[in-house]
Amino acid sequence: MKRRTTSYFHLGRIFEWHAERSAQSVLHLDRPFDIAPEAGLVHDGPALAATVRELSDCLHVGGLRQGDRVVVAKENHFDMVLLAAGAARIGAVPVMVAAANSPEAVRTMVERAAPRLLITGPGLLSRAVEAGVELADRSVRIVRVGPEGSGTGTAVPLDELRGGATAPVRLGGDDDPMVATHTSGTTGVPKLVLHTANTAIGRFPPRMERYRLPFLTTRRGDVVAAAVSFAHIRVMAWTASQLKMAPRKLVAVSDPLVANMESILEEHRPTSIEAFPNVFQYWEQLVDERPELFAQTRLYVSTFDAVHPRTVRKFLSASAGRFPTWGWGLGQSEITGIVANLFTRRTVRAGRPEATNLGWPMLLRLKVVDPETGRRQPRGKPGMIMVSTKARCLSYLGEDDRYRAKLNGRWWNSGDLGERVGLGRVRLLDREVDMIPGISCIELESTLLERLDNASDVTILGVPGQAPVPVLCMRGNRLDPEEWQRAVTGLPELAEPRVVPWEEVPRTATWKVRRAVLREQVLGTNATVGSGKWT
Repeated sequence: MKRRTTSYFHLGRIFEWHAERSAQSVLHLDRPFDIAPEAGLVHDGPALAATVRELSDCLHVGGLRQGDRVVVAKENHFDMVLLAAGAARIGAVPVMVAAANSPEAVRTMVERAAPRLLITGPGLLSRAVEAGVELADRSVRIVRVGPEGSGTGTAVPLDELRGGATAPVRLGGDDDPMVATHTSGTTGVPKLVLHTANTAIGRFPPRMERYRLPFLTTRRGDVVAAAVSFAHIRVMAWTASQLKMAPRKLVAVSDPLVANMESILEEHRPTSIEAFPNVFQYWEQLVDERPELFAQTRLYVSTFDAVHPRTVRKFLSASAGRFPTWGWGLGQSEITGIVANLFTRRTVRAGRPEATNLGWPMLLRLKVVDPETGRRQPRGKPGMIMVSTKARCLSYLGEDDRYRAKLNGRWWNSGDLGERVGLGRVRLLDREVDMIPGISCIELESTLLERLDNASDVTILGVPGQAPVPVLCMRGNRLDPEEWQRAVTGLPELAEPRVVPWEEVPRTATWKVRRAVLREQVLGTNATVGSGKWT
């Protein structure tokens, strides 16, 4: 018989557990919760726990029951986590969907999730009306969070569900389905990844954050800020870890644009900041103009994707600390962490484009294999990264066959290409679908960013039978031809660069470049060198 335990890190329990402790954090917001705009910007532990209890009651009144699914697809904010916790508290499974996805993609994910309720906001509802998309079938009850707007008429306002009976607490076990979140979706409609409390939070690698490790984890006196997508699995581990470590302040940033972030930094001066790699890259203009805003930051954290040395170097240089560090983790929604590394000012000095795509396996088994034969590759020879971990998700909602296709026994095909190097490290090369034979796009992009001071982003697109095409985002939207010729000296042959304004580059909710869409947009083709078989 399966043991059913409910640890403190279960999503339906974690906020009440935190409120019961003597060491608590105070949460600060960049704007009020959409679920409770009157509650202001500052919430202590008991207030957060009370909000979760009230949301449980609301969802129960709305018809949600143990074993049901509820899709949470609203404007980005930390209240998405509170809604998920409220659902998990009564034994339902929240399915987290970033509203930044297209209405068509949201509709597909809702169909795969087969929920009883859909919780959404006026922004997504309005965009769906404009696109002529019904977000859900009539059998799905739609609950609106936020003000009334275009297309919101059929949705039940959350406020109408308040004041009902107290919902029963029916927490699932640590190995039962607890939450589903979606993948980044760089190549199409994101997949819905189903996790338990153990796979999302309780086991290694995510468990590592709940130990007091020098330079790496939260201290009691810290001010910890996160500017991320609150719909993704990373936030579940982040929430549990921060509530366990109980820093002095938590700062949840829903809007990472420069003007808002500058205001947040002015007020709170965080000692630790987490964001996606491309968000940090976007903030480079802020660190160039206002480096004093980062003077108190001793730890930067980025996950999901590779980060470029120039970005790391700029932020570490802005810190006034004696030994600021950058914690990097390559992960996937399906298996949480894969490899990790710690960067310092010394390790990211100029001229080392490979410096930030090297890491050690995160307390799991990893091998690099030939994509065709499955045989292990020797050190220094590229291949597919395969991972064996107890933190692997249960399945893809509505796409179990697709999930099974990426398994080979206990080994999970990451879809990433890499190679073993010295000291047990793994060098990340590219996603298989984005590969260009003989070239690492990650390292080539890092090199061009080092050489082009005014470049805010570089994306290398591979096209069969052609030289790789560089797509550049330049400050001022212009590229000096002589500067470009100097930048490509000694590099592999490249096609003529395409300059695209930063705001026109298609991105996911985690700010990854949607290369397939960009390739179609800029080059008029969807052909790739890689097979895309394991995306």
